[in-house]
Amino acid sequence: MSTKTDKIDRLAELTAKRGAQDGHGASLWREAFGRLRRSPMAISGTVIVGLFVIIAIIGPWLAPYDPTAQAWGNEVFPNKNMFVGPRGENWFGLDHLGRDQFSRMVIGARQSLMVGVVATLLGFAAGALLGGIAGAAAGLGKGWGRRIDTILMRFTDMMLAIPALLLAVSVAALMGQSLATVMIAVGVAQVPIFARLLRGSMLAQAHSDYVLAAKATGIKRKRIVLAHILPNSMGPVLVQATLTLATAIIEAAALSYLGLGSPDQSIPEWGTMLADAQRFLSGAPQLAIYPAIAIIITALGFTLLGEAMRESLDPKLRK
Repeated sequence: MSTKTDKIDRLAELTAKRGAQDGHGASLWREAFGRLRRSPMAISGTVIVGLFVIIAIIGPWLAPYDPTAQAWGNEVFPNKNMFVGPRGENWFGLDHLGRDQFSRMVIGARQSLMVGVVATLLGFAAGALLGGIAGAAAGLGKGWGRRIDTILMRFTDMMLAIPALLLAVSVAALMGQSLATVMIAVGVAQVPIFARLLRGSMLAQAHSDYVLAAKATGIKRKRIVLAHILPNSMGPVLVQATLTLATAIIEAAALSYLGLGSPDQSIPEWGTMLADAQRFLSGAPQLAIYPAIAIIITALGFTLLGEAMRESLDPKLRK
């Protein structure tokens, strides 16, 4: 009897894997990767994101000066609140404290990348947990599963009812001013997006042919969810994570601009630099232009890459 059961489990597993590969498995990812390599949008986004990541990694070796060192007190910069424009020694000039703007921009790339990545990972982990539980309970569960799904989704709807930036500001205001607070606040604001997306994707996969074949051959529900439905439902969620990373960088900069970021203003971070520059917009607008352009270009790179991935994976948008 055990041998027969093992054969049935093995047959069902092969059927499920074949169905996943035919519709949503490895072949889909290979085709999507091939389309990405030929997409101008994907190439442009990859170049921008790649440059951003490289600058963030090698920033300490690329910066010509200490980003916190102040140059005022000499013949070139005798007093505070003076501004030195771009010159040979300082490509982007000096800020109101005599700090090299180029060095601060380079080092600030690492801080911005760290905030965006950590916040996205926090939102992705928490949202995937909620969405995975809700999707499994709704797709394969009975009465108790429906109740769990209802409770989790009503909680998610409550979070979705609040604008993401307002929710992030509320969380940051409750937790206090720090860089970790910005990461957590932005991550919390992204949780309902991932939860809803993964639940919907899992419900769509729950009615696929390979899942019905696995059910018919007696594979346990837990194994169907973890081995077949969940892996084949992660594609849209991963694409959304790329798009959310751009949003996370913008929202983190917005929180720093509102004074909810790191209390140490000497640490270079693009949002903090933008907040410091608002006092000097009339006299030295370049102090705000440099970090603003960096934030816009970085967000554009992640958006282009995410949109290209979405179009490559969406059957309705294939050319």
